[in-house]
Amino acid sequence: MPEYEMQLNDLGRTVEAEWLKTAKLRSDMNLELAEYIVMPNHFHGIAIIGENKYNTSVYNTDRELEPSYLGLAQLDAKHRVSTDLNINDNSKNKFGSQSKNLASILRGFKSAVTTYARINDIPFNWQPRFHDHIITTNAEYLRIADYIINNPNNWQKDKFYR
Repeated sequence: MPEYEMQLNDLGRTVEAEWLKTAKLRSDMNLELAEYIVMPNHFHGIAIIGENKYNTSVYNTDRELEPSYLGLAQLDAKHRVSTDLNINDNSKNKFGSQSKNLASILRGFKSAVTTYARINDIPFNWQPRFHDHIITTNAEYLRIADYIINNPNNWQKDKFYR
């Protein structure tokens, strides 16, 4: 259990509320939200994308992650994107729809928070990108979840702490 707890302002509460809406807004993607934390200058969260009509593939049985641990079966990420390049196809995006993936989830989340900040004249900008990581083992999940849960304990060591 963390020693410190974040006290959220209006914008922080909006970040949290928008994150918690994420799975409901994208129910067709079979999302589960796990550990998350809103920090004064950043956000950490684990989003589990379960099997859905946008990422169907065969299960990769050589992974250690136990589906029962997270309550969802995990799919091998390398099989989620089509890289079949058809020379006669003139479409701009050779990788298929980019509307039902992690980037689209975060784009919607960040957009909702940004809209709230602008409407309420709150100076705010997200960093342009995000850092993502595919969790493949139970040990890795536990390590990352622990880092997120205990992140407030490290806030005083952050270079932006005042």
